[in-house]
Amino acid sequence: MKFRVRICLLLFLLVACLSSHVTASEKWAGVDESVVEKYAKEQGREPRDPIINTDQGDLLLFVFLMAGAVGGFAAGYYWRVLVTEKPRFAGGEQQKASQG
Repeated sequence: MKFRVRICLLLFLLVACLSSHVTASEKWAGVDESVVEKYAKEQGREPRDPIINTDQGDLLLFVFLMAGAVGGFAAGYYWRVLVTEKPRFAGGEQQKASQG
């Protein structure tokens, strides 16, 4: 039985890899090109370059690095609260407060 599962999984991965290569073509326009630019041109607004162009160099990588560092610092700082400590209003305290 395990052999059949492995064969099916292998065939599925093979088909998935080949089909993504076949379907990924230049003829499919993104939402920006097909929808946003269309309505912007109807309203008389032409496309322009962004103020901060993240397509140049490693700026986008740097932005994700900084976001991960800030998120990691916050998660590390509040690790005890996130994992071990229980909330202040546990079930017993809430029940006592609502009864009294």
